[in-house]
Amino acid sequence: MAESAIDWHARARSAAFDGRAVIDAARRDAVAGETFVKASPIDGRVLGPVARCREADIDAAVRSARAAFDDGRWCGKAPAERKKILQRFAERLLAAKDELALLETLDMGKPIRDALTVDVPAAARTIAWYAEAIDKVYDEIAPTGASALALITREPMGVVGVVVPWNYPMIMAAWKLGPALATGNSVVLKPSEKSPYTALRLAELAIEAGLPPGVFNVVPGYGTEAGEALAMHMDVDAIGFTGSTRVGRKMLEYAGRSNLKRVYNELGGKSAFVVFDDFANLERAAKTAAASLFFNQGESCNAPSRVIVHESIAERFVEIAAAQASSFRPADPLAAGTTMGALVDEGQMRTVMGYIEAGTREGARLVTGGRRAREASGGYYVEPTVFDGVANGMTIAREEIFGPVMSVIRFKTEAEAVALANATSYGLQASVWSDNVNRAHRVARALRAGTVHVNQYDEDDVTVPFGGYKQSGNGRDKSLHALEKYTEIKTTWLRIEPA
Repeated sequence: MAESAIDWHARARSAAFDGRAVIDAARRDAVAGETFVKASPIDGRVLGPVARCREADIDAAVRSARAAFDDGRWCGKAPAERKKILQRFAERLLAAKDELALLETLDMGKPIRDALTVDVPAAARTIAWYAEAIDKVYDEIAPTGASALALITREPMGVVGVVVPWNYPMIMAAWKLGPALATGNSVVLKPSEKSPYTALRLAELAIEAGLPPGVFNVVPGYGTEAGEALAMHMDVDAIGFTGSTRVGRKMLEYAGRSNLKRVYNELGGKSAFVVFDDFANLERAAKTAAASLFFNQGESCNAPSRVIVHESIAERFVEIAAAQASSFRPADPLAAGTTMGALVDEGQMRTVMGYIEAGTREGARLVTGGRRAREASGGYYVEPTVFDGVANGMTIAREEIFGPVMSVIRFKTEAEAVALANATSYGLQASVWSDNVNRAHRVARALRAGTVHVNQYDEDDVTVPFGGYKQSGNGRDKSLHALEKYTEIKTTWLRIEPA
């Protein structure tokens, strides 16, 4: 059936929501029997109870993961065997595309068409890519000379704790699961309490694909309870975290207070989108800025929320970007043509509205948007919003909003543009738009960000690393570089005696 012909509301009414944890390949209630209620941000409907896991549940999951690692049921398999199982896992994701997309939309509010065409395929592609990488990566022999043989090998760390956010639940999980499982680790995943359902279903699909019991466990719960217990656990060897910089700091603190486990943080962003007056196709630049920012309701760590435009073209740029807002009018996320859905919950909606109020209060000019939308639906929607005349010191230019709010900042010179772009505590992504090849290279090198796009934004592939400078985190997701986070390097030195 064509996706546009599916009655998603009917499917939503008949959908089943199992919020129990997955530990040692079995569904389990929380040890204490506690649950929390998960409601959908699209209209407030109650989806069901979710296990409120705490320290005892985390301990059970970690013990299961450790047993699976220690007896070699996964890490001891030949790379080719692990590859086949992960390939089947990826195939099952695609086979369950409609189910997973519906769970994702109901859980966190994004348009069903994005969940279908972006989130599920990207998650499956990531798992499949790391499956293929398993038996393509070689170890090394050091050039020590004829009297020794020094083998440099990569070994799995052991038990990896994964904590993922609510904005891209499947994709963020796949970015961690792919390399962690490919290298032979066991995983305990704590999804956000705001979007737990797809993670729980992923675990079931992985088990159906042949992943042994204990290798992939999912424990839903609150960050201050389940998340902290996982990060503090003395038998967890590494944490892969994606989320806010504030919580990323806590992850480092938890590691210091426990066993000095490795912590890899992919954190917030306030990405600069720098447009020079020598870029001829201003319409394409402005439309790209709007589409990149308003996608996923602006709930993206790499959203280009600081648009830094040369003063001579700023008026026209703002006019085009503001006109694009009509293409992202919030609508029913379960309708096939919707381009902007609901923010994840009421708290996030109030946070975004608070930033919009701060922008107006501090003197920025509200060009379009700025209001709550679709209030009668019972969901949490905010209009795509554009501010002009923003100073880099304003709250909306400094802090990560995680909503559909664009701040346009004007500049005069190239040096000023670079200074404005780098004057942030974040360094996740940036973009430079110029038809002058020397300027494009010069500015790209000067921007302090993990990824710098030139004359485009957010083009993406699993083969390239993702991560940031400064307070945007450490380590990299995606690409072969991600394998480094989930392995230890061992040197085995053999003395070769002369004949």
